[in-house]
Amino acid sequence: MIRARMMATAMLFNGNDLLMMKRSLTRTLNPGMWAAVGGHLEPEEINDPRTACLREIFEETGLQPHEILDLQLQYILIRLNQNEIRQQFIYTAHTARRDVLQTDEGVLHWIPREQVLQRDIPFIFHTLLAHYFTNGPAPHIWVGSAGYDSSKQPAVLWTPLVDPLMN
Repeated sequence: MIRARMMATAMLFNGNDLLMMKRSLTRTLNPGMWAAVGGHLEPEEINDPRTACLREIFEETGLQPHEILDLQLQYILIRLNQNEIRQQFIYTAHTARRDVLQTDEGVLHWIPREQVLQRDIPFIFHTLLAHYFTNGPAPHIWVGSAGYDSSKQPAVLWTPLVDPLMN
């Protein structure tokens, strides 16, 4: 049986630094690895991933919605992980302050942009960060589907999400 999991994630910047969490070794998903702030959508948030993203930001950092500037959906990632289809909504934003709370999910650090990709990051998120750092904020949403390239290496295929009926 194939199951579905929906998540919302925030890449939060302050100046040139990205807020990253070194995940606790007790976490089920990617223990000990570096990640952005985020989590699963609650049932009432299925049609509103932005609300889920703001909730996760608050739960994991203590940052209030008014302290999150220019929250924009930039990516939707889709991947098959065993018998689970994972759909992740990734937002970018800037923060009005750097002081954040710490939770039992991991330890938060502000990482200079030029050091981010040197961390131990899950493949799909590493690929997303490399794409974002190369392309920057886009006027459209990128959709990434995980799979393999022509040489059978893990890859993410990026496609701009556009309405084909709009000019």
